Amino acid sequence: MGLISLVTFIPLFGILIVLLIPKQNEKAIKTASAVIAFIPLVIASYMWGQFNYSWAGINNEATFQFVERMKWIPAYNIEYFVGLDGLSFPMFWLTTFISFLAIVASWNINKSVKGYFALFLLLETGMLGVFVSLDFFLFYIFWEVMLLPMYFLIGIWGGPRREYAAIKFFLYTLLGSVLMLIVMLALYFNVTDPVTGGHTFNMLHMMDQSNHSGWLKAVDVRLVLYIMLFIGFAIKVPIFPFHTWLPDAHVEAPTAISVILAGILLKMGTYGIFRISYPIFPDVAIKTAYMLAILGVINILYGAFVAMAQKDLKKLVAYSSVSHMGFVLLGMSTFTDAGMNGALFQMVSHGMITAMLFLIVGVIYDRAHHREIEGFGGLFVSMPIYTGCASLAFFAALGLPGMTGFIAEAMVFIGTFSVYRTLTVIAALGIVITASYVLWTVQRVFLGKLNPKYADLPDINGRELFTLVPLGILVVLFGVYPMPLLNLMRTSMLHLTELIKMVP
Repeated sequence: MGLISLVTFIPLFGILIVLLIPKQNEKAIKTASAVIAFIPLVIASYMWGQFNYSWAGINNEATFQFVERMKWIPAYNIEYFVGLDGLSFPMFWLTTFISFLAIVASWNINKSVKGYFALFLLLETGMLGVFVSLDFFLFYIFWEVMLLPMYFLIGIWGGPRREYAAIKFFLYTLLGSVLMLIVMLALYFNVTDPVTGGHTFNMLHMMDQSNHSGWLKAVDVRLVLYIMLFIGFAIKVPIFPFHTWLPDAHVEAPTAISVILAGILLKMGTYGIFRISYPIFPDVAIKTAYMLAILGVINILYGAFVAMAQKDLKKLVAYSSVSHMGFVLLGMSTFTDAGMNGALFQMVSHGMITAMLFLIVGVIYDRAHHREIEGFGGLFVSMPIYTGCASLAFFAALGLPGMTGFIAEAMVFIGTFSVYRTLTVIAALGIVITASYVLWTVQRVFLGKLNPKYADLPDINGRELFTLVPLGILVVLFGVYPMPLLNLMRTSMLHLTELIKMVP
């Protein structure tokens, strides 16, 4: 078993260990789950050290690293085919990192503890599998594996409206999955394996336009398939107007699940566009790029304005995610070096920042048992350490220089300005709006006169700091010196950009 399989399936096999522990021994279940989630992080970190930054591509097996390939269902040419490049590895590593921290953040779960952590580990395997799959059938299996545990994690351990939020999440995502399934089958029956001559689910063969049948080369067919695939990924991002499931899911989900939802799951939509839509349908991607840029600007402004109107702190953070994912869409619509790298950098940056924000919300909710922004005030007096952590997270979301958010947004604007000058100027207004609701929130929650009701509120504890400090360090570290992350992704993103631009 290779390193990718070890990282991907250790959480799955770890479920057996969790299930063998008596349900009364909750501490042992939580400890075992944390250890199981920590092992993939260690292995993934070792793989980062072994990663060859200059050896990464998009559509050639030789340019992927840690490749594992074997026949799975030979009758239909389905393979267990996995590998990593500069596009997938940042998200692969981030998944192991945030999953471990989210399990530690789940320490206060006391309802059906064994079931919660077993489902969480299954969810981690599904997420990791999406980022390593190079066979479309395998990709789809892992994509669907995520759906079931997330449904139950929201529906059982969520808030008062958890059933509604879980069903809404399930139905939206299932719609996207059905559209993706149709496209996957259309590609399978119209792409030829150059070696065997049969049908194939191999995504690298699908990226080679010479393997496409005459039917698949028709302009209208390609446009329809691209739009269906795009909707499937747009729901996950989520892109306006497919975003309405997100605030409900976030508000009702437990803190750790909100962290996973915003930190990792949203990025799978844009990752799918990068990995599948762009290289398989590069001609359609170019023709629809301006529309994607417009959708990105809409996400930025709409999400920011709606966030400003929120009274619930968690819902504010949820809508801020809609806004910040708009920068990813804007950058990836440019097909420029800075824009594409900025989009991927924003995916990683937002994953860390939004994880911090939801953890921050969880800390105060555990103490005050509500999230109403106006119900707080002056928390700096009673919770100075917590205020410092929250300020770091909020200013990182604002895009303060010296933090990853600034680097990501700057790269996106650099890449976008030469292509969509007017849209860039309009999108820049989103930064002002973001600054407005961030500063207003900080002022109402942490500054001013202390609410006597919270005068004796305990400050953040060691376990909570353990989940926040590593994220804060990376946000600042990659904000000051982003090159380790940029070097990791740059070759693959450059290869993808060149591949798209080669379209006549």
